[in-house]
Amino acid sequence: MADKPVLRFGLFLSQANKPWRQVLDEFLMAERLGFDHAWLVDHLVDTDGPPENGCLEGWTLLAAIAALTTRIRIGILVSSNTFRHPAVLLKEAVTVDHISRGRVILGIGTGWHEDEHRRYGIDLPAPAERVDRFEEAVQMITLLMSQERTTFAGRHYRLDDARLAPAPVQRPRIPILIAAHRPRMLRIAARYADQWDTFAAIPGAATEGIEADLAERIAGLDDACREIGRDPQAIRRSTWATREVLASTDAYLDFVRRHHALGFTDFSTVLPAPENASVLDSVADQIIPELRAGRLLS
Repeated sequence: MADKPVLRFGLFLSQANKPWRQVLDEFLMAERLGFDHAWLVDHLVDTDGPPENGCLEGWTLLAAIAALTTRIRIGILVSSNTFRHPAVLLKEAVTVDHISRGRVILGIGTGWHEDEHRRYGIDLPAPAERVDRFEEAVQMITLLMSQERTTFAGRHYRLDDARLAPAPVQRPRIPILIAAHRPRMLRIAARYADQWDTFAAIPGAATEGIEADLAERIAGLDDACREIGRDPQAIRRSTWATREVLASTDAYLDFVRRHHALGFTDFSTVLPAPENASVLDSVADQIIPELRAGRLLS
């Protein structure tokens, strides 16, 4: 049985419709306030606003953030497998791992937003094929980080005597976060993920139309782990919520308590509304230290 994981707290910052300096300032704020991790998105348009809004590219942006922060763990929640060859994605992640001196988390998902794929001429296969491609991608990424040379012949991807050089700073590998909400993806996460991410069903998001609630998804992940002989507690479980959770310290505490009771270990939120900006400081200064110490959880 794995040791009981420590709780971690983050901010889902996003770069959509924001200039570079604002994005950097928000990451520096997250670090200054003591959050454990902070996240960008991997989108080509603003998926929460008009598609005309700007959106800086995620991995090049993350590299710049890595160079200008010192402590906070950083990542993209999550990289779309449709945008890059998996080996190229891993090379990008290793580069950021070196720049950050070992602070990157490699978040990956199948890709889902139809409009941005259409606008930029990127194929978005049917869901079953997307999952097929994703499974091969995670297999390849895992092999590249676990052995000196990799040859891989899949239906969608292949490698011929590929080496991951230089190797990641983090050992034995960069942590892999898999976003998974449906049964087959949960089985893939059970086999390959160091961290699993899911969140409530939200219209216009990757979870739109999912009928299984969070407890059912957790049970599905646990069952899939047991089927392959893996301790379910070996996988960190992360979730995030919208700005309403930072309307007050009580709302934030309720969010963490409810999701901790379900088994989540990592909790992120988007930034609060401007009128609630002071709540973020109170959460960071007063609530999170108590939660880390195991207090305030019941």
